[in-house]
Amino acid sequence: MLTVIRATWPLLFGVLLLQLSHGLMGTLLGVRANLESFSTTTTGIVMSGFYLGILAGSVLTQRLVIRVGHVRVFAGLVSLASSSVLVFAILVDPFSWFAMRFLTGFCVSGATIVAESWLNSSASNERRGELLSVYMLVVYGGLALGQFLINIGDPQGFEIFIIASILVSIAIVPMLLTATQVPVVTTPGTLGLMGLFRFSPLAAVGIVGCGLTQGALFGIGPVYADIVGFSVKGISVFMALTIVGGMLFQWPIGRLSDRLDRRLVLTVLSLLAACSAIIAGLLSTGPSTALLMMFALVGGLCIPLYSLCISHANDYLSPEEMVAASGALVMGYGIGACFGPSIGAGLMQFVGPVGLPLWFAIINGSVGVFAVYRMTQRQSVPLDEQGSYMAVPATSTVATGMAQETAAERSVDDDSQGSHEPGDINAVVQASTPA
Repeated sequence: MLTVIRATWPLLFGVLLLQLSHGLMGTLLGVRANLESFSTTTTGIVMSGFYLGILAGSVLTQRLVIRVGHVRVFAGLVSLASSSVLVFAILVDPFSWFAMRFLTGFCVSGATIVAESWLNSSASNERRGELLSVYMLVVYGGLALGQFLINIGDPQGFEIFIIASILVSIAIVPMLLTATQVPVVTTPGTLGLMGLFRFSPLAAVGIVGCGLTQGALFGIGPVYADIVGFSVKGISVFMALTIVGGMLFQWPIGRLSDRLDRRLVLTVLSLLAACSAIIAGLLSTGPSTALLMMFALVGGLCIPLYSLCISHANDYLSPEEMVAASGALVMGYGIGACFGPSIGAGLMQFVGPVGLPLWFAIINGSVGVFAVYRMTQRQSVPLDEQGSYMAVPATSTVATGMAQETAAERSVDDDSQGSHEPGDINAVVQASTPA
């Protein structure tokens, strides 16, 4: 792993700076929106604009790269993102914020795709799995640390916005000065969300559910913490603990899913997340250590579901289909994330702060119930034919594609070693009857 870090540290440092700014802005805008007396529903809609931009960026970035080159695209997107951060402080109204949030999402998505392509091109096939692990630590670590930057200034002033803009601007330096070869931005897989549903209904439903919950968590989690009564410092701790919980739970959940029926793990995890959210809802009467710890648990159970759904889908896909599914997985997550903040905020507007954990409970409980149903419709993949759990942040088609390529290579290696006959997984798919 140290070899991977030494070879890619400039790229990873640039990604870290982007994530620090991203984590800071998500929390800062939620707090500032409350200070500016935006309604909770309005804030949710504004935050949804970011995920609409993410979807647009994932579709259009490759076309831009083909037309003008990856360096110009990356530099242009980072410059736009840095400028849009400052506009938030200048034009404080929902319409301007929605437009800037969309633009920020578009720029962050495109810049992340190029950065991840750089990382992918710098790693050998044997090291890609290690690189993904390090990359995930950098992404979630940056998001968590970015929460605390809100404490260095007044959320109603300009200073914090300027710091966020500077972080984005500096992020371009280590990436453009790296000696890594020019990356190739590949086209997302062509399987499609409905195609993914035909192969694995549970993975498709689960990945949309991840978007619905995680979009709400990152989009309006700070608004929830503010309404409950946490101070600015408390809000940063609240969000950081939720993110760290998700990061720490990845490995034990992954190891468990490699040793048991992955659908069973997904079912139990979803239902436990729903139960934890219900308890968090009961504690939503005021700021407390118990509420902080409960949301750390909610994050720990919800965030790994993205990787778990990807790994479950791979159990029913051939190596070629795994790579083709990356676009569908990101699309499903992005669609859910576009609606998550708005619906979660609407529930909070209607029933109070308990509405956000209620939203988590509804979605995770529904996924868990659907998982139980799916277990009655299809036989499980034998444990010796299950692929390895792939921990990956929900960032872009490139990171997900890297995970899919790694899983596909491992699947081919298993086939060549005789762990199961080629085509067995496809036979399971063809013999099953999707719901």
